Amino acid sequence: MPKHDYRNLNRRTLLAGTGALVLGSAFAPAAVRAQTKMPIGTIGAGKIGSTIGGLWIKNGHKVFLSDRHPEALKGLVDSLGPLAQAGTVAQAIAFGEAILLTVPYGAIPQLGKDYAAALKGKIVLDTCNAVAARDGAVAQEVEQNGIGVTTQKYFPGARIVRAFNTMGYMYFAQEANRPDPKLAVPIAGDDTEAVKIAANLVRDAGFEPVIVGNLKDARVFQRGGPGYGQRVTAAELKKKLNLAP
Repeated sequence: MPKHDYRNLNRRTLLAGTGALVLGSAFAPAAVRAQTKMPIGTIGAGKIGSTIGGLWIKNGHKVFLSDRHPEALKGLVDSLGPLAQAGTVAQAIAFGEAILLTVPYGAIPQLGKDYAAALKGKIVLDTCNAVAARDGAVAQEVEQNGIGVTTQKYFPGARIVRAFNTMGYMYFAQEANRPDPKLAVPIAGDDTEAVKIAANLVRDAGFEPVIVGNLKDARVFQRGGPGYGQRVTAAELKKKLNLAP
């Protein structure tokens, strides 16, 4: 990965080491699963990246975790089992048919400069939240234009779907694959096929997707929106957001 300071990207990696101790027992090795699954790369391997990546591994997906310092991910990869590997961002993008984007939002403009071309045509599940005190000017842009539209601006040609941004990692870890009704995860995107695939990946992680609309509609569940932080079922979330049942 180019030697840019992606703000707190490395801090998320360090947190992943601690998170792996908590999450390891939840992610039993999935090598016994023989079905073909979509290879997934991650940009960022912090708490959300390692949690959602671990849930996909449990379902049988191969996941390539990435960071500026991939050697720091060895313990995490070991804890997730043989379907996990780690390397650079460029390697993760090349590996994945779908990409989980999970970094501090302030890193988005530089990542767009470095990797927009490589991500063209890729399905990108964007989990990132903009925080004004941390992310600076791009957070103001998000507030003005909406987060889905803003992410798409920095990754033109990528098939952006907003997902997995509304709750903390521990809640995802605890509630994944619970008995029906499953925990709802709102998603939004402009590309119909990408949204369908993202919805299936949400199900593979152990949740129920709720399609909110296009990227402009992702504002509804961005940080501070009415769909943010809703720990509810799909039926309850649709009611809260005035969506069709």
